[in-house]
Amino acid sequence: MQIYKKTDIGLRRTSNQDFCDGGLFADGTGWLIVCDGMGGANGGNIASALAAEEIGNAITDLYEPSMDGAAIRRLLLSAVEGANLSIYDMAQADPKLYGMGTTVVTAILKEDTAHIVHVGDSRAYLITPEAAKQVTVDHSMVQELVDTGNLTPEEAKNHPQKNIITRALGVRPSVNAEYDEVPYRAGDILLACTDGMSAYADEADLYALAQQAQGEQLAEDLVNTAIEGGGSDNITVVLADNRTV
Repeated sequence: MQIYKKTDIGLRRTSNQDFCDGGLFADGTGWLIVCDGMGGANGGNIASALAAEEIGNAITDLYEPSMDGAAIRRLLLSAVEGANLSIYDMAQADPKLYGMGTTVVTAILKEDTAHIVHVGDSRAYLITPEAAKQVTVDHSMVQELVDTGNLTPEEAKNHPQKNIITRALGVRPSVNAEYDEVPYRAGDILLACTDGMSAYADEADLYALAQQAQGEQLAEDLVNTAIEGGGSDNITVVLADNRTV
């Protein structure tokens, strides 16, 4: 497994409010984080940077090779909850930062399992040798309309309120983060990305791109696809590539 990261301001934003991180432990376990800030130029940058830093520090400081799935789940949820409270406290202390927040998708990939926690509409996709599949469910107003049958997935792609999220780090003193486990095997890729990426590529697109490139080139191709599609937002991808590269 190798971890590859790329972030780009896109074509229409004046600043990049996305942050990402990731790496490998000595035992071969991988980890990654993607955050997409919101709440004005200053607030969005601060919220996403703080979340990525705090969650990254918690993972790298507290992970142990002996951890089982339950322990990894507790570590990720605790790290996200801690980052949420730090962002919330900072916003309460500074009126200029009030209302700032960030999405997050973070994962630890150990042996044959990807342990994923997310809040908001940043996503994780699993790309296998056979297909690509979204493995997180957006915390967004449009997703709720899809879940209740009031909107089709196709209609959701172009809905005018598709960017309204229902959960974010830092908006309230606590946050309801979602945990998922998915199989992660040799030949697979776990892709974490912001909505600046997912807005311009569906599962078929992601699968096709993964068949054409590996590693850093794949990360570059993904970002370029979003830019060529319009690049209306910041674009961030982190790949945990479990192929021979």
